[in-house]
Amino acid sequence: MESHGPFIVGVGGFSSNVGKTTLMCELLSQLHGWEAIKTTRGHYRSCGKDPHTCCVSHLLSDQPLVRSTREETYEVGKDTGRYWDAGAASVHWVIATDDQIGSGIRQALSRVRSRAVLIEGNSFSEHVEVNFMLMVAGAEGEAIKRSARSALEKCVGIYRAQADRGEKQRLSRVAASLIGSTPPPIYASDDLPKLISTILHLSSKRAA
Repeated sequence: MESHGPFIVGVGGFSSNVGKTTLMCELLSQLHGWEAIKTTRGHYRSCGKDPHTCCVSHLLSDQPLVRSTREETYEVGKDTGRYWDAGAASVHWVIATDDQIGSGIRQALSRVRSRAVLIEGNSFSEHVEVNFMLMVAGAEGEAIKRSARSALEKCVGIYRAQADRGEKQRLSRVAASLIGSTPPPIYASDDLPKLISTILHLSSKRAA
């Protein structure tokens, strides 16, 4: 596990399409000067390197690919483009197979020049020390990915934008059953100012 380098905030998700990128952008718009990393895992063996079934299959090789310039990472509507639009100081895109995520994320972190970085994804947290891990929860009944169960053990906060009091209680019960201990706090969109303040405080404390 790496313990040096920038302050790392991870944004994972219980499942796909739960709002990870939206939360990343909300945070980037307020965390001025921070960089962002997007991790994309490709499965070329299962999709036969067919670009119609795996959008990064043609980019996979025996080494992870890390794209870092605006020219390489900006595309309107794509996650990395949204990071730039939200105010990221720089954006790095890691494209790798499951076995390459660790080396890919370390390569990306070596390119970070800001004191802090936001990373979207679950599996990267198995390879680097995350200072503040957030998990975005889905609706009731949605399946929870295996990678999310592992990341949840490192989680210090669970986020669901429209969570009311009852939904927060439900998520607390779900988290407690998954990790077998006291669950982390549950945040909703109304709690973003408090969440951002906490992140800034912790990152400043580490830098001092």
